[in-house]
Amino acid sequence: MYIKYLKLINFRNYKELEMEFDKNLNVFIGDNAQGKTNILESIYYCSIGKSPRTNKDKELINWNGKYAYIKAGVYSSSHNLNDKKIEIKIFKEGKKGININSIRVNKLSELMGIFNVVMFSPEDLKIIKESPSFRRKFLDIELCKFSKRYYYNLVQYNKVLSERNLLLRKRNNSNSDILDIYDIQLSKYGAVIIDLRNKYINKLSKMGKIIHEDITSQTEKIEFKYVTSITDLDNIENSLFKVLETNRQRDIEKGITLYGPHRDDFVTSINGINVRNFGSQGQQRTSVLTMKFASLEIIKEITGEYPVLLLDDVLSELDANRQKYILNSIDEIQTFITGTGIGDIKKNVKKENQIFIVKSGKMNRI
Repeated sequence: MYIKYLKLINFRNYKELEMEFDKNLNVFIGDNAQGKTNILESIYYCSIGKSPRTNKDKELINWNGKYAYIKAGVYSSSHNLNDKKIEIKIFKEGKKGININSIRVNKLSELMGIFNVVMFSPEDLKIIKESPSFRRKFLDIELCKFSKRYYYNLVQYNKVLSERNLLLRKRNNSNSDILDIYDIQLSKYGAVIIDLRNKYINKLSKMGKIIHEDITSQTEKIEFKYVTSITDLDNIENSLFKVLETNRQRDIEKGITLYGPHRDDFVTSINGINVRNFGSQGQQRTSVLTMKFASLEIIKEITGEYPVLLLDDVLSELDANRQKYILNSIDEIQTFITGTGIGDIKKNVKKENQIFIVKSGKMNRI
């Protein structure tokens, strides 16, 4: 899978931009705050209809524009898949319109899986270092890319969870009948979420071990393990219902649902040591690198094609061995790289590539 062309109107600091890309490597060079990351952000937005940097779509619109517009031509490397034209219009009121091949998309789920990307940026270190919410978000995004079933159950679960928490905040013990209904629904949707997350983590761990050993010259073994309050993973729905039922009084007292996949986590360990708590900065960065490249392989295994890889200013954060691993591993993957210099890329990449100089929202090919 690769993106052949991109058109932007009033997106971030780009008043208007049209460009074509190489099927292999595309490099954006320039000083900070010139618009390099904005290109990657627009490509990412075409994949899941959301920005990796903000939850407020109106921030994507140029300050003097009424709307932002993105058009991308997505082409398949396989003859079995059709090429796609993705168009997205973002309005200041918070609404957006999405067309695929000039046909209006009414639900965001219809965009999922059309055009897959994996993005790696310095911010991704939060997946390892920060709270479980960052790790859950990583899982949700990755699974939604190729599983409409996961997306549906996640949306339904969050809707029911919100309604249950609203009821709990009233702290009224007489609402037990309604809570029974909510708990049945949460168990139904939550069971799918936990099951698919656990299977994904197992796959991530299996593929990650191979990748991580390659990166670290066989000196480190990495493992990812899903952490949930559910003990019986063979009967998740019933087990989740019992957990909710057992802890209901505590939920009422606290005014919030304390158990379920919205509180789950996963642990990353290297040679048996928890990387978040005891790993070095280098091990934490390498763990994220492993996670991202394992995600590439999982998408390839499921869809038959590699997604597009977006590397936002990460090479400068990695040592020479990690840089070399990345640049030697992207032969079959269309890759977009941002940075302030070209030296390490030229040294390690042999294939054809396009290099763009970015300055004040202007793009020039060299």
